[in-house]
Amino acid sequence: MTQLGDLAKVLRSKNSGPFEITLDVLFDSKEQYDQVKQSGRITKRTICELYQIREEQIHHLVFFDQALGFKITMSRDISSGSVGDRDVYGAQQHAPLMKLSIDYLEEG
Repeated sequence: MTQLGDLAKVLRSKNSGPFEITLDVLFDSKEQYDQVKQSGRITKRTICELYQIREEQIHHLVFFDQALGFKITMSRDISSGSVGDRDVYGAQQHAPLMKLSIDYLEEG
């Protein structure tokens, strides 16, 4: 098993407005992207488990084959900048996704 954070070239989070967080995951090889996509690990259910959210809170989970990546957009628990918000930019929310285990077969 390999962690997603070890396979992805870019794995980041950011606000996509005051009420949503977007997670971007990009790869630098088609082989890595295809293996992660076909692993069956990138699902709404998996994201719900990682982030302790309900499926209705996931607005988008989209694979972009041309960009060798995928994007997840989900509701924020607290709007950006509100009292109690601990990550005003949404830039620290990618950590649970980084640790996601993926069955990955090394080439060669």
